[in-house]
Amino acid sequence: MNTESAPLFTPAPEWSGRSDGPGAEHARWHSVINQTESAPVTLLGFASDEGVLRNGGRQGAAAGPAALRTALGSLAVHHGHALADAGTITTQGDDLDGAHEALSDKVEELVRSATLPIILGGGHETAFGSHRGLFRARGATPIINLDAHFDLRHADHATSGTPFTQISQLTDDFDYTVFGISRPNNTAVLFNDADKFGVNYTLDEELVNLTPAECGALATQATAAADKVHLSIDLDVLPASTAPGVSAPASLGVAYERIRALAVAIAATGKLALVDVVELNPTFDIDNRTAKAAARLIDDIVNAHLTAVSGQ
Repeated sequence: MNTESAPLFTPAPEWSGRSDGPGAEHARWHSVINQTESAPVTLLGFASDEGVLRNGGRQGAAAGPAALRTALGSLAVHHGHALADAGTITTQGDDLDGAHEALSDKVEELVRSATLPIILGGGHETAFGSHRGLFRARGATPIINLDAHFDLRHADHATSGTPFTQISQLTDDFDYTVFGISRPNNTAVLFNDADKFGVNYTLDEELVNLTPAECGALATQATAAADKVHLSIDLDVLPASTAPGVSAPASLGVAYERIRALAVAIAATGKLALVDVVELNPTFDIDNRTAKAAARLIDDIVNAHLTAVSGQ
């Protein structure tokens, strides 16, 4: 690896946010995170949009981890569990392969330490590096992706459109489900490839006709045969009015309450092994709508997961 372009690792930043006073009754993310060396949930940033650039998208996702931490900082904490932040890996120059290797190494370490890693992206290239770390730690693991796109493209190098093609090459047991696929934004080639890979998918136009409870039931059903799952959330699955700050805003999208119901139902199974939240582009956000929507999703996922695994 060229050391001049090696991925940069920065320790967890000092968190800040609203403060109403000391004590557990006033707890917020910024006041409780990193108060312990071990925690059941650990955040890790992946500041990269090299994959977005290669895929022809709008750059800016490298600023996503910082914006997500800011949006999370003032959210109230209603549980007594520890939360941790493992810092941020940043792609240097065009060395996405090196950044992916660093991400895989860190995720493998976190998974082996029995914490739930939540990766703050970054473009959707994040998912390959994060999943490979999970794969190294525990083998093939089913993936559930909330996304308008399959991200099953073929290219000579990694992009934000290739992560699940790359993951498929890690194992003969590739198990991939996507909720929110936009038919106009995926070519016939991608649908054909999805069929070849045996991908289970639900279109955005199907989800919009379901209630949130029905969406939750679909998600629970998708995890039924799994021991653990990797949940990947591409924020461009949401309508542009909810998530304007993404690389490719959706013309239709799936309403927030339905995406939330899918994510929370998966977390409530207690089967989460890895989560990544990607494609936040603060440059194009409006009133921090996208960052706030993503932060609420992360907070809800954490709460549902902790309740499931602790029984509290």
